[in-house]
Amino acid sequence: MLYYLFDFLDKAFDIPGAGVFQYISFRAGMAVIFSLFITMISGRRIIRFLQKKQVGEVVRNLGLDGQMKKQGTPTMGGIIIIAAILIPTLLFARLDNIYIVLMLISTVWLGLIGFVDDYIKVFKKDKKGLQGKFKILGQVVLGIVVGTTLYFNESVVIREKDNRPLQFDNTEQIMVLEGSSSPASTFSIESVKSTKTTIPFFKNNEFDYSVLLKFLGEGYSKWAFLIFIPIVILIITAVSNGANITDGLDGLATGTSAIIGVTLGILAYVSGNTVFANYLNIMYIPMTGELVIFIAAFVGACIGFLWYNTYPAQVFMGDTGSLALGGIIAVFAIVIRKELLIPVLCGIFLVENLSVVMQVSWFKFTKRRFGEGRRIFKMAPLHHHYQIIGYHEAKIVQRFLIVGIILAVFSVITLKLR
Repeated sequence: MLYYLFDFLDKAFDIPGAGVFQYISFRAGMAVIFSLFITMISGRRIIRFLQKKQVGEVVRNLGLDGQMKKQGTPTMGGIIIIAAILIPTLLFARLDNIYIVLMLISTVWLGLIGFVDDYIKVFKKDKKGLQGKFKILGQVVLGIVVGTTLYFNESVVIREKDNRPLQFDNTEQIMVLEGSSSPASTFSIESVKSTKTTIPFFKNNEFDYSVLLKFLGEGYSKWAFLIFIPIVILIITAVSNGANITDGLDGLATGTSAIIGVTLGILAYVSGNTVFANYLNIMYIPMTGELVIFIAAFVGACIGFLWYNTYPAQVFMGDTGSLALGGIIAVFAIVIRKELLIPVLCGIFLVENLSVVMQVSWFKFTKRRFGEGRRIFKMAPLHHHYQIIGYHEAKIVQRFLIVGIILAVFSVITLKLR
């Protein structure tokens, strides 16, 4: 909203300094500041409100060290995170950008699903919360909305590499394309609809989902939505649930999400900037630079929430926050066409998810085979395994975050590591 106000003031009255709102870097910086301000100022008030309303965590006794001390700690703190994301984005981002609209819808929708789950746990005294099938249904609905929009909306385009041979102009001493007046321009002027995405680690690193339907014969590309939308649904569901499972120790999901958010911000910025996209030889996606404002608010919200969520936590985000964080990361990665990098970037979420799947699958298999269920880990998710073998909660979180940083750095260098 402020973008439009200052744009009007700049054009109508030529007010000095009003034009600074045209810069993504400035608005991203303001989004971080406002997000931190909202979490720091409103956080304590919301925590007191939750305590007053007795919105406390219901803890199952799993025999973990210090676990029962968390009984009654205010939950549903994800409200703080969501507010700290939405308000700065509405203030500083361009709301006519289709990607910003999708991110806002994703945040609100998954936040609502998580809120319903937490509400049932706290006020209905049902530890199971919202039934799993309804959570999955909500994630599938969001996946359909996101996938359909990205596939059919005319604003969602890319600019492909212009493969015309380069010539060297001796008079200008610059590289130019044949038939082009733009120096060193390697992207076509026309934007095109495409289901292409980025494959990490490969030099020619673009993959078109429509190729998977090549067996249908001529004209197969027009049916690409049949494969694209299910893939979007799968990614959103997997990452959202991964974040939800990871949210088991103080500050773990929040800190991991902040690290991932910074990385996604870098990837969005270079993907939406012709100079960097050209230098890095990656896909140029118009209008994705605006997403830097959203992800800046996201990172600010996570860091601000950590003030209250680090060990020992004064508030838990609950499913209200964890489902939203995971969904935001998934949708954001899909929008900037870096979703195939998720197994690396979101490695913590992936391992936590896999530990549960492996534990449950092996237990059921061995029970059928030997009549007695056996376990791979002492407890799943993985962070609880380390608790049982004697690691302090704070040490586990710190080491997981260190691994998260390593994965984030590795994800960034894949831009050149091909």
